[in-house]
Amino acid sequence: MTSITIKRALLSVSDKSGVVELAQSLAHHGVDLISTGGTAKILRDAGLEVSDISDVTNFPEMMDGRVKTLHPKVHGGLLAVRDNEEHVSAMNQHDIEAIDLVIVNLYPFAQTVAKGADRPEIIENIDIGGPSMVRSAAKNHGFVTIMTDPSDYEALLSELNENKGATSLDFRKKMAAKAFAATAAYDSMIANWFAFADQGEMFPQSLTFGGTRSDILRYGENPHQAAALYLPYGASQGIAAAEQVQGKALSYNNYNDADAALELLSEFKDGPPTVVIVKHANPCGVASADNIITAYRNALECDSVSAFGGIVVCNRPLDGKTAEAITEIFTEVVAAPAADEDARAIFAKKKNLRLLITGELPDPKRPGLAIKNIAGGLLLQSRDNGHVAQSDLKVVTKRAPTAQELADCQFAWTVAKHVKSNAIVYAKDGATAGVGAGQMNRRDSARIAAAKAAEAAETYSWDAPKTHGSAVASDAFFPFADGLLAAVDAGATAVIQPGGSMRDDEVIAAADEAGLAMVFTGMRHFRH
Repeated sequence: MTSITIKRALLSVSDKSGVVELAQSLAHHGVDLISTGGTAKILRDAGLEVSDISDVTNFPEMMDGRVKTLHPKVHGGLLAVRDNEEHVSAMNQHDIEAIDLVIVNLYPFAQTVAKGADRPEIIENIDIGGPSMVRSAAKNHGFVTIMTDPSDYEALLSELNENKGATSLDFRKKMAAKAFAATAAYDSMIANWFAFADQGEMFPQSLTFGGTRSDILRYGENPHQAAALYLPYGASQGIAAAEQVQGKALSYNNYNDADAALELLSEFKDGPPTVVIVKHANPCGVASADNIITAYRNALECDSVSAFGGIVVCNRPLDGKTAEAITEIFTEVVAAPAADEDARAIFAKKKNLRLLITGELPDPKRPGLAIKNIAGGLLLQSRDNGHVAQSDLKVVTKRAPTAQELADCQFAWTVAKHVKSNAIVYAKDGATAGVGAGQMNRRDSARIAAAKAAEAAETYSWDAPKTHGSAVASDAFFPFADGLLAAVDAGATAVIQPGGSMRDDEVIAAADEAGLAMVFTGMRHFRH
């Protein structure tokens, strides 16, 4: 049947927002209301006439509400195919009445986990009866309307008003699809909690995913590709959760680049004022300073050419002077924990610039999984949350680094972790001096970074590139001395690298001959 008049509805909701107004409208359409527990109470308190589920089943709710809707008079009323004579006969024989509409949303499992509840409370928030009713109603969408999302209540009422108290098959199909997605996502959350949190499995035998679509994007990396943004349930930090204050809608590339920038910035979550500038998911300038505007200017000087059309993220609130400096060149996205009225007014003059308020930065040491599609499968790995403390560093050259060289080494190493391999990063006085990314060999990365530093020196009329007297970081070991010698040519005086090459002795000897100080981390940061 295409059109089904709603005569009888069952309401059982955990999220009670809008349910009273919905029930009042249903009653206005002459719909009989059935409800459970707390939902029934608030409907009665609003003056509505409601039948308890126990009146339908002739069986009391029991076991702290665990058993109330799991009954043939409920599921028979939902699952009966009403133009099937055998089904109709069974309904008549067992005094089962049809239920035309089900309003259900599920126990707040994700919210219970997120608030740090103990295990018994988490288990009690695994809904059983709700998903069962949702699936029964959704399966029989030829005759039953299922609603699982309060944001769809208005659409339901519009449907009833337009169809004289009935719903169309197209509407029921749409709601059924949404309902099955809701139960699939709910089961996914539960399965993942059992695997990851309860049993400590990083890679369970069966992997499930659940999330909700936040936005359909204009296109993907290129205009011929489609794209959308999905949010995992319970997510509250990161670039996907940032508040957009102004500007065009974020594109796929904007999200990708801004995420890369924020992940690097999070390394300085508890550090001094720091600015990260990213282009095509690679940092082209990073700097820490006594104030945010100085940090921005120092970051920009590293590679002002690449910064054009880039992403700027800051770990401090933005003021008007910093906003003025940022808007001197074209910038796609600016993100910060906050922005004052002066900064917002300046950014507002650039209507296409996206301004994001990030709130608290993510923890760089947080656990998690990184996922990559390959043809026919998925690759999973734990996210790279590795950190190297100063006490972990091993001096391998005759000369040990000075205190300033050591600080620059650690700064360069932090940035190199977020640069595409092969990665080379020069740093000096808390700022990047040159970045070489994504090359097929380490020597070329070193040379490219040095060439950018030389270009910056020419642009700003410096006496020498900032790579002179800098520290250089390599995300993986130098397989040959040539990459290190390229850094020497650029003027670096200290090196930080993982070590572990078969030719470490050769590389160390070259460093000693050049008078370099070099430390090994024992950890690499490939980023493909």
